[in-house]
Amino acid sequence: MASSGSGYDLSSATFSPDGRIFQVEYANKAVEHAGTAIGILCSDGVVLGVQKPLLHKLLVSSFSQRIYTVASNAGVGMTGFIPDARQVVRSAMDEAAYFVDDYGTSMPPELLANRMASYVHYFTLHGYLRPFGATTLLAGYDDETKKPSLHMIEPNGVAFSYFACAAGKGRQPAKTELEKLELHKKPITCADAVKQICRIIHMLHDENKDKPFELELSWLGEATGWKHKGVPKETIAASVEWAKEQLQEEEDDEEEEDEGEMEEG
Repeated sequence: MASSGSGYDLSSATFSPDGRIFQVEYANKAVEHAGTAIGILCSDGVVLGVQKPLLHKLLVSSFSQRIYTVASNAGVGMTGFIPDARQVVRSAMDEAAYFVDDYGTSMPPELLANRMASYVHYFTLHGYLRPFGATTLLAGYDDETKKPSLHMIEPNGVAFSYFACAAGKGRQPAKTELEKLELHKKPITCADAVKQICRIIHMLHDENKDKPFELELSWLGEATGWKHKGVPKETIAASVEWAKEQLQEEEDDEEEEDEGEMEEG
């Protein structure tokens, strides 16, 4: 069975003998080397957070967005190869606008997620196209069911609904931290979710190895009238301060435990 992409990675329309599509796997690698994106479904809405690395000191940090409003009731956070992600976002905006024109109401987020996934998947079916090297997180509110939802669309065109999800460089450790919160059993509020996203992203950041970053956050919930809006800068600043204090306390506790073990030994 083929274990490398040699001869089978020239086209996304070609399966390897062991059933792999290497071009899609390479697209996933592009996402794994990008900033971390986190979404949390809350008791009163949905929160999205994306880590935006500042590649050099002269960069205007507010220019290149990572979170977009695609409809009044939906927002998208993205990570990976950003030019690719913007095309997926543009497609989502078009789909949402066409739905309003045709039916006179906002597009249900589940349907929008499936349409986005179909668009992404289409680019894995033809040899003259390449997969999108981006993952998008969709936060939305269904006007009919009166419920918010969180979805993630991956480079292979798969879309799932989540209580919480993560993508990008810190996907696995972020997923571990999210699982510790047991959000599937007891959801938290949007205000608490903002704090937790700040804590997790700052926890994953290594100042000695990683580049400085800016944190983008948005929410959709009761407090915003179920409209997708950016989290106020003052709220982000307060949440970042809380996150750093929590991480410092955790570090101090670990040091005390290590000292106690050394004394016992």
